Amino acid sequence: MKFVDVTNDIAFRKIFGNENKKIGLISFLNAVLRLPGGMKVVDVEIVNPYQLPKLAGGKSTIVDIKAKDQNGNLFLVEMQVAESESFSKRVLYYTSQSYTDQIERGDDYSKLNPTYFIGILNFEIGSNEAYFSCHKVLDVETGEHILRDVEFNFIELPKFKKKENELESVIDQWVYFIKNAENLNVIPDNIEDEGLKTAFEEADKHNWTKQELEEYNKVFIREEDERGRLRLAERKGKIEGKIEGRIEGKIEGKIEGKIEGKIEGKIEVAKNAILQGLDNEIIARLTDLSIAEIEELRDKS
Repeated sequence: MKFVDVTNDIAFRKIFGNENKKIGLISFLNAVLRLPGGMKVVDVEIVNPYQLPKLAGGKSTIVDIKAKDQNGNLFLVEMQVAESESFSKRVLYYTSQSYTDQIERGDDYSKLNPTYFIGILNFEIGSNEAYFSCHKVLDVETGEHILRDVEFNFIELPKFKKKENELESVIDQWVYFIKNAENLNVIPDNIEDEGLKTAFEEADKHNWTKQELEEYNKVFIREEDERGRLRLAERKGKIEGKIEGRIEGKIEGKIEGKIEGKIEGKIEVAKNAILQGLDNEIIARLTDLSIAEIEELRDKS
């Protein structure tokens, strides 16, 4: 067997968004959420099922996995490889939007069902040393949980250090699979969960079509292209910023020149990044410019 990298967009959606193999997603949801007996997920409707990009080399037509269970509960499962400056705000916005979109204006609020966000992150976001954390809306003094309908769960892959013989629970096994599948040649002997076994089978490259493998490889190419554009934009910005800084320094003095050069350098980085096709969040992280400032530069470009 030769398994894919589960963190790859195409692989992640094929494994978790496959309408014909929902047993894997059901197992994963129950392992992560640890719902009480009567609340366990027994069936799901995948709202945005896996499909290959409509155009060769294009972006996938879905952003993540969105599913609804037999009780109407919503589940948003997302894989994030790179950290972004506005990550937490986007998670709040996206989850809140999915929650409110369940009803139309004038509908009874009682029709709103709980919404669970599960983020699988290839970076760290908090000081909690555990790889898994659950975030709820609680009374800061009493810990009382009154606002129950929205919950955020994060799996931070860099914090997961367990080896195959140290896996103690189904969630341990799932996270081990997500992080290490591409380095395995066989399904570990201690895997008994049928949903996880199915996920391993879906991750086996021998079960993939030629087109799926092509799109899988294109994701890595696009990621490297993106990193290359970032490096190019940063390098150009630094060079042009230094030149601009020297010119301004001669005219207005060394201190003012350094400040002006730094600002101009950021602007040049942003301009080059815009020309390279990077989105606003990446440019903001790279330059410390605000989204509004970047949008203004786009309008002038």
